[in-house]
Amino acid sequence: MRVLVVENMAKTELGQVGTALREVKAEIEVRRAYAGDPVPETPDGFDALVVLGGEQSALDDAAFPYLPQLAALMRRFGDSERSVLGICLGSQLLARAYGAKNLLGEAKEFGWHEVRVRTEGQSDPVLASVGESFPIFQWHGDTFTLPEEAVHLAENDVTRHQAFRVGRAAYGTQFHFEADTDLVEDWNRSFPQTINRLDPTWLAQYPAHARRHGEKANAAGLALARAWVATIRRDDASVAAPSNEVLEEAC
Repeated sequence: MRVLVVENMAKTELGQVGTALREVKAEIEVRRAYAGDPVPETPDGFDALVVLGGEQSALDDAAFPYLPQLAALMRRFGDSERSVLGICLGSQLLARAYGAKNLLGEAKEFGWHEVRVRTEGQSDPVLASVGESFPIFQWHGDTFTLPEEAVHLAENDVTRHQAFRVGRAAYGTQFHFEADTDLVEDWNRSFPQTINRLDPTWLAQYPAHARRHGEKANAAGLALARAWVATIRRDDASVAAPSNEVLEEAC
């Protein structure tokens, strides 16, 4: 299967989603849209789409003029019943794509926090993999209303719309389930000034946070990643010669 990944910021990596994709020997094509890589207009040639997080808002079109096209592409993937995964900013763009309202600065979370799976989520092919609740890494300030046709899958006390699904397999998760402790520690090293503004105690207390939450969050994140990858349907039409963009082939 061929999976398109769109990055919106440097140091945003696939983490556990990448692990799950490599397990099924998926071909991963990365477009670094923030750096000028073109965003395709159609899903042709791909079986699934992953859109990762970023520091911008989902409405920051002036600084990142590709955002409307990316939102439209997410909808085209979803409407064609291809699997879609939007994480953090990606979930906000998926909500935008399906007509919801983006709410800037209205739901600030950082660090590991508990998320509750709603009744609808407990029968969902992806969210059912983690039981009734789980700790997971958060790093966001924005949120969104729910698209009219969406199924509301998960929530917590700060952010009501933690996860949703539109159609067969277009998923948005506000939380960073791709971020295992290795990726979180990389972010600690890469963004210390930003983190200190969000939580001045985080870096000093990180070892205690990781001991308390890391193992359970890692397990939940990998379960979610594997469950989402299992939704991908291989389309024979997606088998095509690779483009000149960044292509990672699983071993």
